[in-house]
Amino acid sequence: MSEASLESINVGSGPAERRIAVRLRAGQMPGVFWLGGFKSDMQGTKAVALDEWAARTGRACLRFDYSGHGESGGAFTDGTIGRWLEDAVAVFERFAKGPQVVVGSSMGGWIALLLSRALRQRAALGTKFQGSLAGLVLVAPAPDFTEELMWKKFSPDQKRQIETKGFWERPSEYSAEPYVITRDLIEDGRKHLVLGGLIETGCPVRILQGVQDADVPWQHAMELSSRLARDDVVMTLVKDGDHRLSRPEDIERLIAAVSELSGP
Repeated sequence: MSEASLESINVGSGPAERRIAVRLRAGQMPGVFWLGGFKSDMQGTKAVALDEWAARTGRACLRFDYSGHGESGGAFTDGTIGRWLEDAVAVFERFAKGPQVVVGSSMGGWIALLLSRALRQRAALGTKFQGSLAGLVLVAPAPDFTEELMWKKFSPDQKRQIETKGFWERPSEYSAEPYVITRDLIEDGRKHLVLGGLIETGCPVRILQGVQDADVPWQHAMELSSRLARDDVVMTLVKDGDHRLSRPEDIERLIAAVSELSGP
């Protein structure tokens, strides 16, 4: 199986400039555009499985790491939803050619929704893109998580640390190192909330959600689906599924959803 080519792109300017690592596989359209989760990277189980599926079927596949993640430059603690959205838009504009099935995992689900909105807004202003959206596949999507799943659930002491020290170190079951939750992350997240009204992506949406997800409750995915009132939306609840949804049977569901939106 051939390797995807490793590319890079510089995003931002001045002190905010960072190098974004991109893995690009040429192939037929629609391609797959991967958006990873918070503190995850493009070499994770689901991302690699999609790339391998693309290689077997001759599809294009585009993966990248947000700034402060994986192979990209920048510090994780400088990251915000707005900055990671800027990374995603820049990579899409530079490398995506033809229709794309955008696959967003956890935080990547939020970024996918924001990406669809940003592309629609830019298109309305006359911006021309080589790429377009063929559909969204959202895995344990976590829109508005900085507010709904973090800030609102933090204790008074945790909130106080964030407000006074500028950060709080949150223990993680996925890493030996804690997740550093910054005040900038929380405050910037409030500028990008989507669950307060109708969400229009302009393309079909498939949601895969584990009922046993301890990080993003299945009710959160239900709330999202209710906001996608005008889109073709199908949500699959996996009764014994956790947040990762990375077991072989979960990968099969993911590839089936991507295949459906990719067409024959």
